[in-house]
Amino acid sequence: MKKVISTDKAPAAVGPYNQAIRAGNMLYISGQIGLDPATGEMVEGLENQVERVLENLKAVVEEAGGTMESIVKATVLLQSMDDFKTMNGIYSRYFTGDPPARAAFAVTALPLGALVEIEAIALID
Repeated sequence: MKKVISTDKAPAAVGPYNQAIRAGNMLYISGQIGLDPATGEMVEGLENQVERVLENLKAVVEEAGGTMESIVKATVLLQSMDDFKTMNGIYSRYFTGDPPARAAFAVTALPLGALVEIEAIALID
C-alpha cells in the first residue's frame, strides 16, 4: 500500500506529483529544488539553493518519520559540474555519519531555472 507524504515545511509540488510516496518502509522523495516553502520563490545563489534543497529533503523525510540518516540513496542533478565541489561541501554537512549511496549528473536545465535538484530514497522504520 502506498501513502502520500506531504508537508508545508517543503515547497508544494509544481506539477502532477507528490513530495514523497511511502510504500511499506521505503520512502521515495521527489526531486527538490531551492524553492523557499514560505514564499514559493527560488532562493538566490548556488550555496543557498543547495542548503534549501537539503532542508526541503529533511522536512519531507521527517514528515514521514525518518531522519537524514534514513536516506539510503540520493541523486544530485546540477546545472554545471563546476558546482560539484561547492555542492559536495554543503551536502557533507547534512550526512555526517554513513552517507547514502549517491549519483551526481550535470543536466542541460532544471525546473524553474534551479541550479541543483536532489531526489532521494529513504528506509523508514
